[in-house]
Order: sequence, then structure tokens, then C-alpha cells
Amino acid sequence: MSTLPGLLPGLLTDHDSRDAVATDRSGHRPVTLPDGVVRARDVQDVVETLRWASAHRTPVVTRGGGSGLAAGASASAGEVVLDLSGMDRILDLRPQDQVAVVEPGVITSHLDAAAAEHGLFYAPDPASAAISTIGGNIATNAGGLRCAKYGVTREAVLGLDLVLADGRRVSTGRQTVKGVAGYDLTGLVVGSEGTLAVVVGATLRLRPKPLETATLAAHFDDVVAAASAAAAITAARLQPAVLELVDAVTLEAVDAARGSALRSLGAAALVVQCDGRGARADIDAVAEVVASFATSWRATSDPVEAEELLAARRAGLPALEATGDVFIEDVAVPRSRLAAAVSGIQAISARTGVRIATIAHAGDGNLHPIVVVERGGTVTEGPAWEAACAVFDLALELGGTLTGEHGVGLLKRTWLARELGEDSLGLQRGIKAVFDPLGILNPGKGI
Repeated sequence: MSTLPGLLPGLLTDHDSRDAVATDRSGHRPVTLPDGVVRARDVQDVVETLRWASAHRTPVVTRGGGSGLAAGASASAGEVVLDLSGMDRILDLRPQDQVAVVEPGVITSHLDAAAAEHGLFYAPDPASAAISTIGGNIATNAGGLRCAKYGVTREAVLGLDLVLADGRRVSTGRQTVKGVAGYDLTGLVVGSEGTLAVVVGATLRLRPKPLETATLAAHFDDVVAAASAAAAITAARLQPAVLELVDAVTLEAVDAARGSALRSLGAAALVVQCDGRGARADIDAVAEVVASFATSWRATSDPVEAEELLAARRAGLPALEATGDVFIEDVAVPRSRLAAAVSGIQAISARTGVRIATIAHAGDGNLHPIVVVERGGTVTEGPAWEAACAVFDLALELGGTLTGEHGVGLLKRTWLARELGEDSLGLQRGIKAVFDPLGILNPGKGI
């Protein structure tokens, strides 16, 4: 039963409503349910919720599509969930400025499709684009397949409309491509995991849809060779729009799900796409680099064939989820250390006896080691968690980071001081206190 003080319009406290928003796709399950949920339909709902929460010192966990993978949207007793998925309108799309203004609940792929009608596209392309929201992407500074060339969400956000913890509304940034007035509060909020303010609107940069693309798929005897090839592409000063790595465990799952025979071509694959004028020449240059590492490769400029090559990468996570419960890690290392990282992950899997599949945004050194356990098994304790922790340690040992795009959330806080250092962490906690002096916004997450 809810023990919340006072009255809050729109607050749902029935069991089913609370259970539906208690966690995300991270594999973490809180032992208790949140006290209630508000399904916001407009900015005023957000303002009233935060005014009430501030007055009653009640923690608020903001939620979008629930596709997060670090337990950043996990909520427990004593907390209220603020669900923004219903605020899902594209408010303005200006092709002449290559800008869109959206509410936080807009699904990422929906914005990309709307932009495509004007010959534009939204560059951030997380694997969860069909279900993740713009607000959630902003919270974690999400990346995706195209980030090798176009960067992560922060590069696409020009300005934000925010509601602060006490209910005040502020706007940050601008609607122009350039602007340096004041501190970059927009960049600060992007990636802050709902701990500084609630995003209720975003002004986003769109880009012209490339006139040409060329795509290559290469297969290798082992995943270390594939990672070495990816690093060699970067070392050759080539910049594909997409540079993705898929290991044998993932290929086997994709074959089982789609009836394909990708694993028979090799124990790992790279999918590379170049775009813009000269895309074919660029992919030919990629092929020259890859040829000394790969057992086979093929390239195409045909969009239908290209989508077929990319489909295996996009199908990787759903295929693995069909084989068991998963914990999707998110570490990044310097691109020159990518081969060392995948080799280390293989060693961790062998040592712990835990099945680990590796998918990577190889173009920027961002790996997603995916721990797979039997259906109903736990991924947040026992051997599976031991393996996950070893991967975190490996990333830091290689000069990398705990998270490239999923965020720290609840699951990685133990390692944060090791990566950042106490002085840096202290500064960040001071910033949090300025934005949220009562500490009611997503407490226990991020920093």
C-alpha cells in the first residue's frame, strides 16, 4: 500500500501500475515496488509532480521507454515514478534549419522516419531505436551504430527545456547550430541520468540524408582478428559511418533465430558502412585494409543488399535474448586496445564458465559484452555477476571506461570512484547539489 503524503493529481498507486514501471531492461529487479506512478501528458503534469515531491521530500525516478540497461530507471518503495512516455509529440520540424523540436517521449526511430520525409535523418542510432525515447537517449547520452562518424546524442542536442527539482522551468542551449553564451548546461544535462533535472523538450540537430552509401561485411577466423581489423581501419585514417563487430556466440544465435548460416563463414564478422559522396571509394579502401585479416568479405552499393548485411548486426541482441536472460554490459576502451579487450572477455568467459557474447561499436571502441544465463537465472549475483565485474575491471585496466552509452545507473556506482577519482567525483556531487539540493531526483543512480 502507498504511504505517500498529501494528494498528487494523477498519481496511480495500484499494484499493476507500480509493477509495470519498477525496473528497466538491465536485469536488475528491486525487492520492493515504487509507491506510485504519474503518467505525465504535458509539462504542467511534470511541474506539479516535482513541486509536490519537493514539498514532501519524496524521491522521483523519471522514466521513458524503460529500455535502459544500467538500472537507471529502477524504482523502489518510498519513490514515485514520473513516466514521460505519453509526452510523445514532434512539436516542430524545420527542414530549412535541419532542426526538430520534440517532447521526451518521442520514439527515436519515429523521429528518424519523420526527418526522412524531408531528406534528413537523426544521427544517433541506438540498437533500441524502435523502443527507446529521445528523453532516455538524452539521459544516457546514447550512441548507436552511426556514432563512429556522427557522434553520440550530445552532438545532436542543441537545447533543452527542463523542469528543476522544485518545479521551476528553465531552458538551456539554443536553436542555432553555434552558440557559446554562458556555461554549457545543455551538455551537462545530457548524460546526467535524470539526476539534475527532468527533460520536457529538446531541440535536436538533423542531418542531410547521404546520397550514397556502400556497405561491406567481412568474416574472420576469430574475434581477435576482427577487432584487429577494426583498429587497422581507424589507424588507416578511414572514418566509416558504421563499424560494427559481432562474435561467434552472437552469430550462432542469429542463425538460430533467422535460419541463416553466418557462423559457417567464420567465428566473427565486421559490418562496415561508408556514406556520402565517394562512399564506394571509401569502402574499397576499407576492403584493402580488411583483406589481410579476413577469410572472406563482400561489398555492395545496393541499399537492399546493404540492409541485409546490417540486419544480422541489428538482430544480434533480440536473438541472444531468445536464448536466455541477458545482462548487456557497456564498456569502452581506446580503439587501439579493442583486440586486447575482446581477448580478455574471452578469457573471463572461460575462467568463470559464463556464456558471454560480444557485440561492439568497433568504430569508437565501445563494446557490449552480453552475459547470457538460463531463463529465470540471475545476472546480478553469482558467476554471471562475477563475470560482469571482471569485464568492468578489464575495461579500466585497458585505459577505458565503465560505460560508453548506457550510463552508470545503479549497477556500476561501485567502480565510479576508481575511474573518476575522488576530487572529480566531489565536483560532480557539488553540481548535483546545485541543481537538486534536496537530492530527490533519481537518488542512488549515476554519481
